[in-house]
Amino acid sequence: MKNSIELMSPAGSYEALMAAIHAGCNSVYFGVEQLNMRARSANNFTLEDLKNIANICKEHNVKSYLTLNTVLYDHDINLMKSIVNTAKESGITAIIAADHAVMNYAKKIGMELHVSTQANISNIDTIEFYANYADVVVLARELSLMQVAEITREIKRRDIRGPKGNLIEIEIFAHGALCMAVSGKCYLSLHSHFASANRGACIQNCRRNYIVTDKEDGIEFEIDNEYIMSAKDLCTIGFIDQILDAGVIVLKIEGRGRAADYVHTVTKCYREAIDSYYEGTYTQEKVEAWMKQLETVFNRGFWDGYYLGKKMGEWHDENGSKSTKRKIYVAKGEHYFDKAQIGQFTLEAQYLSVGDNIMITGPTTGYLEGKVTELRVGEKSVERVNRGESFTMPFAEKIRASDKLYKLVDSE
Repeated sequence: MKNSIELMSPAGSYEALMAAIHAGCNSVYFGVEQLNMRARSANNFTLEDLKNIANICKEHNVKSYLTLNTVLYDHDINLMKSIVNTAKESGITAIIAADHAVMNYAKKIGMELHVSTQANISNIDTIEFYANYADVVVLARELSLMQVAEITREIKRRDIRGPKGNLIEIEIFAHGALCMAVSGKCYLSLHSHFASANRGACIQNCRRNYIVTDKEDGIEFEIDNEYIMSAKDLCTIGFIDQILDAGVIVLKIEGRGRAADYVHTVTKCYREAIDSYYEGTYTQEKVEAWMKQLETVFNRGFWDGYYLGKKMGEWHDENGSKSTKRKIYVAKGEHYFDKAQIGQFTLEAQYLSVGDNIMITGPTTGYLEGKVTELRVGEKSVERVNRGESFTMPFAEKIRASDKLYKLVDSE
């Protein structure tokens, strides 16, 4: 079988962008400043970054998608047009949008468009409508795989093609946070703090615990052991074969607010899973190994989403991440000696010892992992480096002055 699947990774920073590319993604998606659904939570790029991002992606044969998927008001239209124009001029592959104003303008200027999950596309006739504007559509997250498979079959049967003349491609979310609201269209944050989630300003009310009050007698009690609106994270790696059999072309990893280690680990696991499926080596043993890797980075626990016909009910039972590993910042990069393959760092926090597991991230470096095999302060070999000391250690891959070094330790 030919592997034609596109693995799309989130990029909320240059570190995450390079981590995704090095881990084997086929495309990345990101936002700039305003008018994207992570305007509050992610470290978004600026319009001035678009040309550089496009060039980096082209250099690595990776597609670049700019998210412009919020609800737009009249006063946003000029800014929207400026963003779309700049994206096209910069060589960005496509725009991801949900508002018809963006779709209409992208069509006018000939900019490739993908329809966001916020459009809540749930049937074949809606896809037929959006085919006038888009080449790729992201289905509603609430559909089962049976419904997804029926839609992909109907696309072929009806020969539904987008503006480029190709059959419409189906994209679904494969991994990451799930919103309690239908396809992410939540209004809770707007009601409580006048901060619209649909305009990228969600304050995540759903990720909190609550006290319930009896209105008749005023008795209060705290909801025990469950964040009643906070779903566990979606994880499909255990049934990726069923997803690919359903005719999905694009698999999307959620997480534009996540760090480079998360992006690298999740992308790498799903890259290996997709490749294993097409190589005929996808096994339960591999799934278990991938799950252990996925558990090392940020997660709220995992469930299958709606794809296998389960009802919503997999609630997160505690605040924060359930990752089995945590990172501790210790040092910044100073220099790299290419011939000797030695990195020089300054320890700014904690301490570092021989045998420690480490990770290094940077805007160009992306994400690297390793183990401390030797430490030197000046000409002297040491077992431990303390705060304030400049030190060197062997490292096979190039590090840079902008890089940060972290220790990886087991979560308590």
